[in-house]
Amino acid sequence: MRGKKFYARLAIAVLASGALLAGCVGSNEEKASSSGDKVVVDVFQYKVEFKTQFEDLVKKYEEENPGVDIKIKTVGGGNDYGAAVKASFSSGDEPSIFNVGGPSDVAEYRDYLADLSGTEAAKAALDGTFTSVIDGEEVLGLPYNQEGYGYIYNKAVFEKAGIKAEDIKTYEDLEKAVKTLDSQKDELGLDAVFALAAKETWVLGNHLANVFIAPDFNHDVVEAFNSKTIPMTKSTELQRMLDLQADYSVQPVLSLDYSQQVEQLFSLQKVAMMQQGNWTYNSIYEIDPEFAENNIGIIPIPVEGFEGKLPVGVPMYWGVNKQADEAVVEESKKFLDWLYTSETGKTAVLEDFKFIPAYEGYDETKIADPLSQEIYKYASEGNTIGWTFLGAPTGWQQEVLGVNMQKYLSGQATWEETMKASQDSWEKSRP
Repeated sequence: MRGKKFYARLAIAVLASGALLAGCVGSNEEKASSSGDKVVVDVFQYKVEFKTQFEDLVKKYEEENPGVDIKIKTVGGGNDYGAAVKASFSSGDEPSIFNVGGPSDVAEYRDYLADLSGTEAAKAALDGTFTSVIDGEEVLGLPYNQEGYGYIYNKAVFEKAGIKAEDIKTYEDLEKAVKTLDSQKDELGLDAVFALAAKETWVLGNHLANVFIAPDFNHDVVEAFNSKTIPMTKSTELQRMLDLQADYSVQPVLSLDYSQQVEQLFSLQKVAMMQQGNWTYNSIYEIDPEFAENNIGIIPIPVEGFEGKLPVGVPMYWGVNKQADEAVVEESKKFLDWLYTSETGKTAVLEDFKFIPAYEGYDETKIADPLSQEIYKYASEGNTIGWTFLGAPTGWQQEVLGVNMQKYLSGQATWEETMKASQDSWEKSRP
């Protein structure tokens, strides 16, 4: 894995903002690295869905390692993690462990990222999971897990409406099912067919757009990262899929956030479908365990030529700040090794976090929840679409494409204006 040079040019692609951030770093002596006799490891992470479970696991690690104090800050969900971590670095309050999402992030934070190729976790990572974080022989991040997303649906509602999920292959199939559900929503007890969380730019610009952008780059994140243009050949397909969700969603979509979508609408069975991934399972389970365990499934977002394929990838990586005190760097590596290779950590990854592991040494039969089981099946059979949105220019997916898609939904821009503005921004970011 480490010997594969996925993109040797990464080192010369460091963004100017990364250089600016480097100027904000204090010396190691100026950075607090201990609390009394303890080594302090500050973790700044994005995954709100497993915040409580992660904090509980950290307590177990601290019990086993009394000389270490791990402090966790979680920013995600309705908040922009990328902007938050950038602000943290710019203020001089650099975390010991933080998240990077792909080659653009790696380029931006290259001066901070320690080589993790010697860690036990890196040696156990599945082949191909390092594609986004390789620089020559160096591994600059450790994968969180594997994730997949699509349309999560209510099985009982589908059955009552006479819809078979396995028959939904094409856009036309989906449109027919949506209209059937809409015509019966009163009898089915639905507020609407969908809950489109259009307030979240990542729902639009990252996930929905990705399935229609990935074919332009052969589903390869590195090809996207190296591209100076974005063709958007499936722009019309993206528009009609966005329109379908918006037209048959709880309104107003631009006020609908992640929490409302997952917890208040889908988990309470007020809508039949939502565009989300397996990371939502814990939230659904906390609200209605029986519904979560027995009554939800996932189907792909139909894309012409790639029907029946689910977007599956590594959503984020753990990076270690090499400019921290040496003792902090070493303890950070030890913690990440323990997280993914110890029996305690592996049990938590499967049973508490409900992750699809990105590492060897796991009992695949113990993948905890039905969404993850379905996604693992798609991945194991090779029926996947790449997460190429991680190769876009820094911030482009949410701050440009996602915002422009919101303008389209609000009537402030035509679809042609939305696409042109987004394409122009990509090209300006990649001169």
